[in-house]
Amino acid sequence: MLPARDTPLADVILVIDDEPQIRRVVRNALQGVADRVEESATAREGLDLAASAQPQLIVLDLGLPDADGYDVCRDLRSFTNVPIIVLSARHSDREKERLLDAGADDYVTKPFSTLELTARVRAQLRRAGAKGGGRGDAVIEIADLRIDLVSRTIKRAGEEIHLTPTEWSLLRYFIAHAGQTLTHSQLFNAVWGSASGDAQQYLRVYVGQLRRKLEPDPVRPKLIRTETAVGYRFELQGDA
Repeated sequence: MLPARDTPLADVILVIDDEPQIRRVVRNALQGVADRVEESATAREGLDLAASAQPQLIVLDLGLPDADGYDVCRDLRSFTNVPIIVLSARHSDREKERLLDAGADDYVTKPFSTLELTARVRAQLRRAGAKGGGRGDAVIEIADLRIDLVSRTIKRAGEEIHLTPTEWSLLRYFIAHAGQTLTHSQLFNAVWGSASGDAQQYLRVYVGQLRRKLEPDPVRPKLIRTETAVGYRFELQGDA
């Protein structure tokens, strides 16, 4: 049953960054997470390595000398579905939303903590391992919460919790992308499609309802985390 308790060890992680000191820091931080860390200082070489080395995860810097990081992210997404974690010195929430919409799974803002980076890498590898390893588990257990995606039932300590159809749609999308930061527009389009309206307001209401029903303490949520001004992230194991 999900979630998997152990983080799968990656064979290869690719780091695309033009700063040698950053590559060194990332390489040292990920020694216990991957068998091998490949490095590239340019977008062109990074794309070639992504195709040839077949990494399980890519750490991508936005400020590359030969291409815009957003374009590189889109190019990567044209041939690989592995997690992409972006390193960026840009702090704008609009920039973060733009890169997530371009296909990135998560971001870490420079200067960054190596502990935070490692935690986010492990979380993405767990998510990718559960999704790509053939795990078809329809039942998810988180503490005393039991979610059955086939029968569309949720129980906490044996007591059933009722969700509306829209709440179910939102929860299923969260679970399918667990560990991934999802923008307001991604969530809104996935659940409401072409409906018009204020995405943030819709989500604020429905996320609030889900938290009241699923979180032990809705004021301090552990499952549905807010990514300020960007969106939300669903955590199966309370990852940071």
